[in-house]
Amino acid sequence: MKAIPVDTILIEQKSPPFVIAEMSGNHNGSLDRALQIVDAAADSGATAIKLQTYTPDSMTIQNDGERFKISANHALWGERSLYDLYEQAQTPWGWHQEIFRRARSRGLIPFSSPFDEAAVDLLEELDAPLYKIASLEIGDKALLERVAATGKPIILSNGASSFVEIAEAISVIRAAGNDQIVVLACTSSYPASPSEANLRTIPVLRDALGVQVGLSDHTMGIGVSVAAVALGATVIEKHVTLNRQDGGVDSEFSLEPAELRALVTETNAAWQALGSPTPTLTSGETESRRLKRSLYVVEDVNEGDQISSKNVRSIRPAGGLEPKHLAQVIGRTFPQPLKAGTPLTWEVL
Repeated sequence: MKAIPVDTILIEQKSPPFVIAEMSGNHNGSLDRALQIVDAAADSGATAIKLQTYTPDSMTIQNDGERFKISANHALWGERSLYDLYEQAQTPWGWHQEIFRRARSRGLIPFSSPFDEAAVDLLEELDAPLYKIASLEIGDKALLERVAATGKPIILSNGASSFVEIAEAISVIRAAGNDQIVVLACTSSYPASPSEANLRTIPVLRDALGVQVGLSDHTMGIGVSVAAVALGATVIEKHVTLNRQDGGVDSEFSLEPAELRALVTETNAAWQALGSPTPTLTSGETESRRLKRSLYVVEDVNEGDQISSKNVRSIRPAGGLEPKHLAQVIGRTFPQPLKAGTPLTWEVL
């Protein structure tokens, strides 16, 4: 699969997972807290920090109708109006430059999910190196075309979308001349249950669509993300916060800094463990191979003695014939005297 360059990083199977720390609304309305989240992400070893660039008016309208409210049975935001939720969770546009500057000074790649064309214009002014299309915007053709026209890599979440909708979005992006696409498998529920992660879709999406594939993970903990890397995910996105006890719109399913650090460590370990699809000896197994069982003379014998299970056994270490030859040598005679501890080889016989 084609590698996708982002700054000095390559998104590809041959490189460690591209780990995105999603700030979302976990800044809780404080720029200082937002910058602390950036620092925590950098200290944890994440690759990138992601924002969401919108205003409540670019997302919806103020309306008290039931259609404009989150369903009453929602685990986190039941009965809240869309407008109020987005007003609370938005990252003010005036913060973006300072957040981007802090991220770059800490070695992080800063980028965002724009929700309208004006947001793309802002992010272009900040020289965002890539873009994320949120799950529920996957059908917004105008937004897809505007982002594709930047020529930057595009990460596309597929939450709450059918395969046909994903394929159509990719077609729009490619028709605009952009083929730098990562699709993130995503369960668009908050928090998501691991039983709904459907990670087996990762290699299917990759092969069917011809794109890099990753995971936008809304489950608790890091286990699902680690498993995704084992199935071929090259990008992992998780929401992060400083402390879940501080509250916030996304805090309940967000990672704290120590957990983010563990995510980086363990997804990297999963990537390193992928190795080759062909079973083979590794350099680290040299000593173990030296200690494999083989056939040895286990008591002193004289010339002419008959080989038996008493004087020849399969023991550790290697050096003698493989144990599978035991039946072939039993009953033969020793052509020479041998001491206990002598490897039994064809040359000896």
